[in-house]
Amino acid sequence: MDARPMDLQPAPFFADIAKGPAGGQAHWVTTSDGLRIRVGHWQAETATKGTVLLFPGRTEYIEKYGPAAADLAARGYATVTVDWRGQGLADRMLPERQLGHIDHFPNFQKDVAATLDLADRLALPKPYFLIGHSMGGAIGLRALIKGLPVNACIFTGPMWGIHISPVMRPIGKLMGKIGPAIGLGGKLVPTMGLQNYVLANPFEGNTLTNDPETYQFMHDQMTAQPDLVLGGPTISWLGEGLKDCTELAAMASPALPCITFLGALEQIVDCPAVHDRMARWPGGELVLLDDVQHEVMMETPDVRKAVFDQMCSLFDQYR
Repeated sequence: MDARPMDLQPAPFFADIAKGPAGGQAHWVTTSDGLRIRVGHWQAETATKGTVLLFPGRTEYIEKYGPAAADLAARGYATVTVDWRGQGLADRMLPERQLGHIDHFPNFQKDVAATLDLADRLALPKPYFLIGHSMGGAIGLRALIKGLPVNACIFTGPMWGIHISPVMRPIGKLMGKIGPAIGLGGKLVPTMGLQNYVLANPFEGNTLTNDPETYQFMHDQMTAQPDLVLGGPTISWLGEGLKDCTELAAMASPALPCITFLGALEQIVDCPAVHDRMARWPGGELVLLDDVQHEVMMETPDVRKAVFDQMCSLFDQYR
């Protein structure tokens, strides 16, 4: 169906904290199961080569990817990204806003469908490409397997497994299975905090980035707009996340050009799961980054430049 301006529902967009290309906007969209999520996009005048569907990680929100959108725009690409259900300004899943919760991980695919529909209605430039970060890497992989219409894909620190000790893994799976059955699915994972990681921890010793400026950038964004903030996951989120990773591991890799970036200092996702997936991705490439942590796109300037150059070089090949 052709888009008309009256079909679009503007949503709050905090351009002052996003630091993205000029003209960024956000819209409300409704998913097939009736939830309201927020989708944002940037299309600079020079961004005509195609559009990147940028799938964020857990706790994240549209404005965090303003700098990434600027890097992509400088290389000719528009960006569309999303507040997944339960985070950012999208409908939260529980009365306690700080709890990261999901009842069924594949429900995120309904958010993907709503995001893609809006990109089409906005007539953003094609072809489409995918960048999936962390939890967005799990959502993105399932979407690709289901036929997401992109020409090539990139992953950064993808959540194809969750970094958890071998001793705690069966306990986590058990909690995730039994917790919801006895009414505890909405409770915080006992080892996690209700506060957001960046707001609760100083830069020194953090497990996300080596770049103090980007760490402060995230801190300042959430301080300026507290409604964007999300804390630790629930027992149901952990159980569903572990289950989703297990299901994805049993699926074949899609026949798409792919590069996955993984920091040598990664402590958030399960590195062996990433190595396993890329070892069986025909034509896929795993790029290991020395002295880099989880937030590959928010690392030091030299790392970011090299990563975005390589990302867009791949996209350029498959336009």
